[in-house]
Amino acid sequence: MGLFGKRTETPAATPLDGVEAVLADLDGVVYQGPEAIPFAAESLGRASAEGLRVGFITNNASRTAAQVAEHLTSFGLAVAPDDVVTSPQAAMRLMVDLVPQGSTILVVGGVGLTTEVERAGFVVTRSSKDAPAAVVQGFAPEVGWLQLAEASFALHDPAVHWVATNTDWTIPVAGGIAPGNGTLVSAVHTAVGRLPVVAGKPEVAIFDEAKARFGVDTAAFIGDRLDTDTMGAKRAGLRAIHVLTGIDRAKQLLAAPADSRPDFIIDDLRGLFDPYPATRTSKDGAETTVGAATVRMDGHRVRIVKAGDSPLDLVRAGSAAIWNSGLSIHALDVEAGLYS
Repeated sequence: MGLFGKRTETPAATPLDGVEAVLADLDGVVYQGPEAIPFAAESLGRASAEGLRVGFITNNASRTAAQVAEHLTSFGLAVAPDDVVTSPQAAMRLMVDLVPQGSTILVVGGVGLTTEVERAGFVVTRSSKDAPAAVVQGFAPEVGWLQLAEASFALHDPAVHWVATNTDWTIPVAGGIAPGNGTLVSAVHTAVGRLPVVAGKPEVAIFDEAKARFGVDTAAFIGDRLDTDTMGAKRAGLRAIHVLTGIDRAKQLLAAPADSRPDFIIDDLRGLFDPYPATRTSKDGAETTVGAATVRMDGHRVRIVKAGDSPLDLVRAGSAAIWNSGLSIHALDVEAGLYS
């Protein structure tokens, strides 16, 4: 149950209180491009030292689990390949139920995808002329028109299955925000008029893979995107923690639809260990307070009563007020100080 219910709830002592494992997204949460996000590695190392199982879940299909583990190890974390669950691994979890082992699979993507296709017992091809039983599509920087065209040629046969590792519209990289695999999947969809089965977040296959591998019942998942990370965690029955170091910031939180609202909002991963402030609602239900920040709903107006001394608590209070109002963000006049 989320902290922003209709009634004031007693929050957990910290966002990690009462869970066996903490699972983290990577892009925008632990690193951006080659660089570690401040405080991320230290905080996850602390969680491990305090006895929590720490794992990583990524929709990015461009690298192998071993390559991701090596990257994380360079930040001082102790990470083995089996600690990393990738969307290509989740895609193969789906593929084994669609086509017989040993089938030929047309791969659109890089080594992160071909490695898992071969490990699952399939034959990799890049050509539609090899009569593939299925197409699997994932992001890699080298993917271009020729690969998308081959996938389209194969998928004009309705008997050929199509699995996408993920459909993220964007991906955070060192230079900024770039087009993600969703844009490439959309290009093929436009050509063939059909949609793939999706393995990565927000679908549950990747979370099922993580649960099975790590053997835990209660886990928290940390993400930076509401439409993939938070939605996926909620679908999978995990505690959803949103960190403001990646894609979605205050403006997106205020507008989050009901199925994409996190249980906790933190500035960076140090917040995993901080006591989480209660959300308090006035008797008339018009005012919502978190810490020293208070937000008031006056009909369709959302205004700041007290900004307090914490921009984060103001975002938490504003989000709670809007979410509990039952009103669409498009119908609201939101004071700019809540998201600027």
